[in-house]
Amino acid sequence: MRTPLLLLSRSCKSVHRLQQSPFFSPLTALSRQQRIAVLRYSSTHSCEDDKSYYITTPIFYVNASPHLGHLYSAVIADCLHRYKLLQGFNSRFATGTDEHGLKIQQAAEAAGKDPLTFCTDVSERFKHLFNSCNISYTDYIRTTEHRHRQAVKHFWSVLCDKGLIYKGSYEGWYSTQDESFLTASQVADALDSSGTEIKVSLESGHKVEWMKEENYMFRLSAFRSQLLDWLRGNPGSVQPERFYHAVLHWLQEDLPDLSVSRQRSRLQWGIPVPGDAEQTIYVWLDALVNYLTVAGYPDKHEQWWNMAHHVVGKDILKFHAIYWPAFLLGAGLPLPQTIYVHSHWTVGGKKMSKSLGNVVDPLERSQMFTTDGMRYFLLRQGVPDSDCDYTDNKVIKLLNAELADSLGGLLNRCTAPALNPAQVYPSFCPQSFPSEQGGRAVVEDYHMLDAVRNLPAVVEQHYESTHVYKALEAIAACVRKTNGFVQRHAPWKLDRRDSEDQRWLDTIIHVSLECLRIYGTLLQPIVPGISNKLLSRLGVRPGERSWADVNFLPRYQGMDCPFEGRALGSDSGVLFSRLESQNLDKQKPKKTKTANSI
Repeated sequence: MRTPLLLLSRSCKSVHRLQQSPFFSPLTALSRQQRIAVLRYSSTHSCEDDKSYYITTPIFYVNASPHLGHLYSAVIADCLHRYKLLQGFNSRFATGTDEHGLKIQQAAEAAGKDPLTFCTDVSERFKHLFNSCNISYTDYIRTTEHRHRQAVKHFWSVLCDKGLIYKGSYEGWYSTQDESFLTASQVADALDSSGTEIKVSLESGHKVEWMKEENYMFRLSAFRSQLLDWLRGNPGSVQPERFYHAVLHWLQEDLPDLSVSRQRSRLQWGIPVPGDAEQTIYVWLDALVNYLTVAGYPDKHEQWWNMAHHVVGKDILKFHAIYWPAFLLGAGLPLPQTIYVHSHWTVGGKKMSKSLGNVVDPLERSQMFTTDGMRYFLLRQGVPDSDCDYTDNKVIKLLNAELADSLGGLLNRCTAPALNPAQVYPSFCPQSFPSEQGGRAVVEDYHMLDAVRNLPAVVEQHYESTHVYKALEAIAACVRKTNGFVQRHAPWKLDRRDSEDQRWLDTIIHVSLECLRIYGTLLQPIVPGISNKLLSRLGVRPGERSWADVNFLPRYQGMDCPFEGRALGSDSGVLFSRLESQNLDKQKPKKTKTANSI
């Protein structure tokens, strides 16, 4: 008998058939090792000649205006999308808005609007923020779209046909704010603002209510062992590692079946259950299917769905790492390649909330600190494993130090007419900077070359794991080393009339421009505008900016350099203007009218 491992070596078509097979049914008789083999394959394998990549943000709930955390999710996904494009991948990047559910129904009523008008207004705010912040999504999905309704109905029907959805009675705690069911161990006693005793979610602090009604249930309990097999067979399926272990911990407990519908009398704003007009599909089942909708489900989704990666906030990890994979297993579909999890932004150590008046408006700040400045700050300071604290002064200090002074100052020095009167990429002299020590270079200079030569591999490793802050830390350290190299040799003190001095001066500038070219290329996913300005100033053409072009200092290795002798691009001014604290005082943040607690 052929084992799944043998089957896995077949063509992509065979693999697709395998993924649609009964191996993905909870009722299968496969051994544990066989299940692990199949699940590992579904999560990690792709056709070697298929360089497709699919990255998603969560779709954002439209009960309030966008906040800093929404932009953070979008910038992380945008960075990964741009990075993959640089590597030559055919990448698709989806974001959008989640527009169904009781919270939306209530928020629309409170605003005196019909739900669709309310959703459209708020969805446009998200779209405007993302467009303003250079988020290069390829698809913006709204769950009120016809294509999505069709995908959800089809997905529901598949689960029904497999016997995974049944009519039952649900009784338990429910949080309307979180749109989430909770077990008794997940709730606690508390007092509301008027001193009345209430029950709240231990995780979010939101009020919960006891709910008892007849609706449809999904056989979540049948998937616990398969979910454990998937996770244990794919340690990189949830990153960072801290969150991977959190999911494993959740799965140590029993998984009760999940209520996946609401009585229509309570919830009208949603997709009706196919064949039962008295029930509405649970908002999380509806919302999660958006990732499939964008991939082309149910007709032509294989190319993209086989390469799906999700970026999510830690507060919605359980939905993405337990419910979603269980739904997919039930439907016979491959599981996501990776779920990248990030933590939250606080202000003064406290969660942002309207009542505290500490909500940071991401659009206002991106206008104040520039789009690239805000992107750089979020990715440089954002640590996925733990919450990060936001202050305006932190932004100013970081951007002035690393973008204006360090990177911008280096570019200014090396392209200034005083040092580079011909405004060209000057020649490299192997005698001045030989591969073996003996020229005018010193030990620290060789250390700098090693660091910059290894930098693309270091950055790639950190981009892949979404530890973008570590990639930027490594780039910033190299920029400092290059500034130290220029400062150490003080080319402005060299005598241009001396031919040897002139060759050494040209070599110093050539090496520095090569360093800048590497930094500009690697920074494109983070600060696309600044990178474009930097590379254009160096005379690097659009077709010379991919990951394949990061061959550092070829002249040092005895090869030709395509940039040597080339005219520099026009001077378009300061790379990044220093930010002044007093400007901030004149632009005190306004309180957002629609942002609620987040």
